[in-house]
Amino acid sequence: MTVTRRLIVNFVAIAGLSLTVAAQQQTGTWKQMRTAWGDPDLQGTWTNETITPFERPVALANKPFYTPEEAAALEARAATQRESADDAPARPGDVGSYNQAWFDSGTKVVSTLRTSLVIDPPDGRVPLRPGAIAQHDEYIARETDSFDFMSPWDRCISRGVPGGLFPAGYNNAYQIIQGPGYVLIHHEMIHSARIIPTDGRKHRAAHLRTIDGDSVGHWEGDTLVVDVTNFDGRGWIATNAAAGRIRGVLQSDALHVVERFTRVSANSIHYQVTIDDPKTYTRPWTLAIPLERDDSYQIYEYACHEGNHSVENMLRAARVAETAKKR
Repeated sequence: MTVTRRLIVNFVAIAGLSLTVAAQQQTGTWKQMRTAWGDPDLQGTWTNETITPFERPVALANKPFYTPEEAAALEARAATQRESADDAPARPGDVGSYNQAWFDSGTKVVSTLRTSLVIDPPDGRVPLRPGAIAQHDEYIARETDSFDFMSPWDRCISRGVPGGLFPAGYNNAYQIIQGPGYVLIHHEMIHSARIIPTDGRKHRAAHLRTIDGDSVGHWEGDTLVVDVTNFDGRGWIATNAAAGRIRGVLQSDALHVVERFTRVSANSIHYQVTIDDPKTYTRPWTLAIPLERDDSYQIYEYACHEGNHSVENMLRAARVAETAKKR
């Protein structure tokens, strides 16, 4: 049976899995579920929208967790800010933006109550090298100089690995499908389908490199461990604004990523990723976020390039602004 057919067959398993999850929720019990061939079952539709910041605010450097009361207050403030943003009038000459009905950036902090998605180093901050910071600043400042300075996401190429699993302002859904020897992660954003072999194969030859690298998985107990190498150095570690100052940091060809997916309940997968790129960071760093099950979520096609004039219009507008300054 081909890989595609194996994966399609497992759509059927998701329906049965939903019934099993519902029964377990009613009885209040849960145990690790298995596929028909014995692997831990990660299948389903999962989301990870959150208001928890990517990096820990400097003022909270020594505070890894919120109290429940602090989390509730933060969520209330965020709700007020969203309402104010919708009600605010557009600036002169600005046509305005979408209201919050069109966004999916979350309303809650992560269920772990962590104060940042970055959990290591202990201060919750990504350990960037000075050269990486300078490169980031240049790319952000020159974003409308040329498409070369725009993110791979803006150019409809890829949100990257692991960046595709970092929360964004919308389209934060992922469908996981499994077949014997394979795990497929369908990303709602840019509708990419990432096929991860778990059949014991080795990485491709070192000279065969791509923007998303080469993902090879294996099982360690109930955890799917995905080792990713062979990056070509053309991607960004994070492409969305929610990543703060990390958006615009380039990946190098020395990047090594290790992801861990562990289902910890009927409705939650613990996702953790360690990023090691000695050309970019002074040490490896780790990010963690829960993926929450949502059987009601409908994933629609994300047709990125079809009729997309955004890049052209952004560059044209920048040229018009430059001409106006010269007058």
